[in-house]
Amino acid sequence: MQAIDASHDINQQEDRACTNVFADGSRTSTSTLLQTENAVRVFVNGELTMRLMCSADHLIELVLGRMRTEDMISSVDEVDQIMVCEHATRVLVYLKDREANVNHEHVDTVATCCTFNSNLNSMFVKDEELVPLEPIPWTVDQVFALSRKFEEDTPAHRATYGAHSCYLAQGEEILYCCEDLGRHNAFDKVVGCAMRDGVDLTKCVVFTSGRVPTDMVAKAIRAHIPMLISKAVPTDLTVEMACAYDLTLICSAHSDSFRVFNDPLGIASADRS
Repeated sequence: MQAIDASHDINQQEDRACTNVFADGSRTSTSTLLQTENAVRVFVNGELTMRLMCSADHLIELVLGRMRTEDMISSVDEVDQIMVCEHATRVLVYLKDREANVNHEHVDTVATCCTFNSNLNSMFVKDEELVPLEPIPWTVDQVFALSRKFEEDTPAHRATYGAHSCYLAQGEEILYCCEDLGRHNAFDKVVGCAMRDGVDLTKCVVFTSGRVPTDMVAKAIRAHIPMLISKAVPTDLTVEMACAYDLTLICSAHSDSFRVFNDPLGIASADRS
């Protein structure tokens, strides 16, 4: 795969004036750093396929990861070339030996809940069925170690409180940390980083800052990531989906406690006995 990033440094934070209003009626003029939003159009083999609202970093990894978690590619070996334009507003992807499936020309453009991301067609979606994962061993100490590291915070969130963060780890070792306006984007970025570097995702854990609805679980399953940890909460359908596909699901993960919602290997019960 040839990867070309022609983008210049894009400002990801802007200082904006605002007024602080206090309960006692006092007011102060101040300014605060805000996350910038970057609109990206993704063309796959010449077809406008996705629109992404994101932070303007790791765009190659974002697109690769999203194509993996949206069932468009299985590895970077399927990608001939990926290019980011100088303004970081357009990404061109050329797949090997793949033509657009015109029978999938249209798709409902339902955006994710935290950004205006949308797939504009499903011409390159493989329509492969989700398959159960192969669970990996984990320990309580591992989860607490990752939780403590996560609580140290990440640069963009520390500066603006306006970014989601995501870690990809093996054991207690954090391989990648990515931030973005949207939790889905941060997830896709760490997946894309692993794909570029040839990391075996079946041995990895994802730790996310965001809520875990079913589409986040589907991303993990499609990427063959067997363990998902969040400092936030799941939904009822999320837990059902994790159970159906043997995804280890741990939420409300903090340095003093966490909740195990699905544990295919029975490790939490074994540790308690």
